[in-house]
Amino acid sequence: MRRVARDLSGGFVNTASEIEIPARGAKLEGNLTVPDTARGIVLFAHGSGSSRHSQRNRFVARILNNAGLATLLFDLLTREEEAVDIRTGHLRFNIGLLAERLGSATDWILHEPSARGFRLGYFGSSTGGGAALVAAAARPEPVGAVVSRGGRPDLAGTALAKVKAPTLLIVGGEDDVVIDMNREAMAKMKCEVKIELVPGATHLFEEPGALESVAKLASEWFRRHLPALPVV
Repeated sequence: MRRVARDLSGGFVNTASEIEIPARGAKLEGNLTVPDTARGIVLFAHGSGSSRHSQRNRFVARILNNAGLATLLFDLLTREEEAVDIRTGHLRFNIGLLAERLGSATDWILHEPSARGFRLGYFGSSTGGGAALVAAAARPEPVGAVVSRGGRPDLAGTALAKVKAPTLLIVGGEDDVVIDMNREAMAKMKCEVKIELVPGATHLFEEPGALESVAKLASEWFRRHLPALPVV
């Protein structure tokens, strides 16, 4: 079911929709926001134990909307799966499943009229960063850019060498273990790839100004690499 709301804040118009994405028998709930000036769309892959309601991802999404990019935040797991994952913690690390769900969202958005002519980007957090890279490797044609926030690209395994989309790895400057993981993964990638360390930030970017830095870096990366496609 689709419900649409119009947001007139900031002097521009956003069309926000609550949507459902079919994914091999599952229904994934999501929020699609399309600014009237949109030139591309970014699909968010949230991290372990999170959801489309992640305040950090929603903050980044608002910055991207202000920069003229549409966004799709959706749940990688169904409500029933989330209940199981709370008890076991297993599904959040099932990168194959998460990448498959992101692929289903990609296929859905490619047929969404309001996103026609848009290039796609992925924004992945934590384990969602690994899932985004696996999904990007499987769909090199529509995916034009990837940004990972405090991500686990190491979980993408052999898919790292197959990623063609320009990739930005954003890591907190104080997140030493994840920095090492990202640098090791970066060495295995053959596409355009860059790592940015946010000074003073830890894994969740909770420090003052840290998340703003993430949003600015992501916005610049997507705007550079997601030119609009001609409408045919």
